[in-house]
Amino acid sequence: MEFEFSAEQQQLKDQVRRFLADRCDRNAVRAVLEGEQPFDRPLWRAMGELGYLGASIPEAYGGLGAGYLEVCVIAEELGRAVAPVPFGSSIALAAEFLLMAGTEAQKQKHLPRVASGESIGTLALVEGSGRVTPASITASVARAGESASLSGRKTAVADGDIADFAVVAARDPSVASSGASSGAPSISLFLVDLQQAGVKRSPLATIDPTRSHAQLDFEHADAQPLGEPGAGLSIIEKVFDRAAILTAFEQLGGADRALEMARDYALERFAFGRPIGSLQAIKHMLADMYVSATLARSNCYYGAWALSTDAPELPAAAATARVSATQAYQHCSRNNIQVHGGMGFTWQFDCHLYYRRSNLLAVSLGPLSGWEDRLVERLRDQRAA
Repeated sequence: MEFEFSAEQQQLKDQVRRFLADRCDRNAVRAVLEGEQPFDRPLWRAMGELGYLGASIPEAYGGLGAGYLEVCVIAEELGRAVAPVPFGSSIALAAEFLLMAGTEAQKQKHLPRVASGESIGTLALVEGSGRVTPASITASVARAGESASLSGRKTAVADGDIADFAVVAARDPSVASSGASSGAPSISLFLVDLQQAGVKRSPLATIDPTRSHAQLDFEHADAQPLGEPGAGLSIIEKVFDRAAILTAFEQLGGADRALEMARDYALERFAFGRPIGSLQAIKHMLADMYVSATLARSNCYYGAWALSTDAPELPAAAATARVSATQAYQHCSRNNIQVHGGMGFTWQFDCHLYYRRSNLLAVSLGPLSGWEDRLVERLRDQRAA
């Protein structure tokens, strides 16, 4: 398989990089990190006006209808800039849930506002530590005709303090469990307006304040069914395959930028009368960073091809991209600090911005160990087929 982004997509990449250099420099990122605003609202609105948020959303729903490859290059540039915006929550997750499982009325209502940046969506899934299973989900709904009432708690909801709506996974007692033999509850998805009185938000502190999180408590909140009843976890797995590739490109952009920062500092910083980049230990460290970032790029490109063509290899490609990009970003951001030496640990240098984001993205779609297990399972399935 040979794959490369087109000239038009490369031009879009350059355009987004120039835009972010102008609107999202380090001062803008630090203004969110050190201030009281949970994200850069003017930047988000500008992205909506330029069509960046609606690149993969069909024109019928207010988007550009360009495709996933365009979203990949946008995500990569956002990663390079450590942009403090809810791109992953609203575009890679919420919009994808609507596109995959939403009714026509739900798409018409939410997607145009998501594409313009007027509305922000998120996913409320996790309730505690460990992997998400049917048994780990305790939030539940009571159905009454076409409506439902949601009660329960979701924690570590990315951008939960700023989102306008959430896709919520909850137990659905009205649906017969597909795992009756094991007693596993049936899980369905619901769209919930987070502005209503039945929702309480409690901001949470995380390693990266430029990407806010919150705990959401629901008490008889109005909820609208999303997708086939009882198919919640199946839909989540499919959406996560798409989101994993888009997130991998964001991680790739961050890893590349961390490598560039380390290289530039190694060439500029002198010790014992010569650049530290001429020292063997630094050379090897930079070489290892380059190898991990290059491997991640290869796997991300494979994932982009699979996503854009809806290839049968998509599940395995998504897991591969997720694992390699997570490893590369964490490796490069950590070693970037080491190359900078004592200065790398200071607040004034930007190394910690990438280290924070790398660790946050590493768990944004579930732990790395879970994706490694999924990769093994999916490769085994491919071989058996």
